[in-house]
Amino acid sequence: MSEQINHHRRRFFSMTAIALAAVEFGVAGAASAQPAPASPASLPDAKAGTHTSFEALKQIKTDVLDIGYAEAGKANGPVVLLLHGWPYDIYSFVDVAPLLASAGYRVIIPYLRGYGTTRFLDDKTPRNGQPSALAADMIALLDALKIEKAVIAGYDWGGRTANIMAALWPERCKAMVSVSGYLIGSQEANKKPLPPKAELAWWYQFYFATERGHLGYASNTYDFAKLIWQTASPKWNFDDATFDRSAAAFDNPDHVDIVIHNYRWRLGLVEGEAKYDAYEKKLAALPMISVPTITMEGDANGAPHPMPSAYAGKFSGRYEHRTIGGGIGHNLPQEAPQAFAQAVIDVDRF
Repeated sequence: MSEQINHHRRRFFSMTAIALAAVEFGVAGAASAQPAPASPASLPDAKAGTHTSFEALKQIKTDVLDIGYAEAGKANGPVVLLLHGWPYDIYSFVDVAPLLASAGYRVIIPYLRGYGTTRFLDDKTPRNGQPSALAADMIALLDALKIEKAVIAGYDWGGRTANIMAALWPERCKAMVSVSGYLIGSQEANKKPLPPKAELAWWYQFYFATERGHLGYASNTYDFAKLIWQTASPKWNFDDATFDRSAAAFDNPDHVDIVIHNYRWRLGLVEGEAKYDAYEKKLAALPMISVPTITMEGDANGAPHPMPSAYAGKFSGRYEHRTIGGGIGHNLPQEAPQAFAQAVIDVDRF
């Protein structure tokens, strides 16, 4: 990938202000040539925690990264790209992937930069966690896999990445599922202070803004991540084995630097890379998203998130919101895999 996403290659692969600001604080063959799978209208019952591993773990190089990813389903099926958040990893989708694979999809689940087996190719590349960089990584991944278009679905960092892909590269996104809705923001928007209660919810962002926070996260990464899991999903009774499978992804040598840079960048405390400036300029205008979209929210999400009414107007294509009951928290795909997989299938038919 050059300083801008290669447009020739791309063509080839042919609220309230406060609420929106609060959101930001917190192989071969083209897939689009394949028809939608002939899956049932509703998926069978699927219990969270049924699966503990992926059948296939792979690596592929772009010009910036060697990206690790899990894959499931038919090699020639229509593609779904599933994007995880912080502090989580690809195991958020360990029960979603087989459901989608059984419905005929090719499922791609990458480790974001700074997680798992994804590595930078050059030691001199900045360990940049700014949102547009993560989105550009995913466009580069689609290019490397020769995938023209995919359904994009994610939560937390992955939801924001999906939003940015849909806003900047709508021709690459067949449809989108986004937990917590519209997550695009900007450094300028983040200059506006939030009400005290909203600021409190972002305590870790302000902690990461300090050198003490940087050292604290580096020294206590696992305990920090487990605390976020507990507070973001207060009714999710995950066991140690479930957490440990994901926590292994934080052993990535770039993980701490990527996380710290991401949150400091949001507050305007550090610079990004100039090659992403044009993207950030477009994103700062809080662009509409035109691709068909389903947004989702768990009824027990303990992480900062806006009300659905605050972002419904940001989607100009066919749109639907779903609130998932039963004590579902922030890590919605892992806590409610059937509901998440069903949303992917349904939005693909919009």
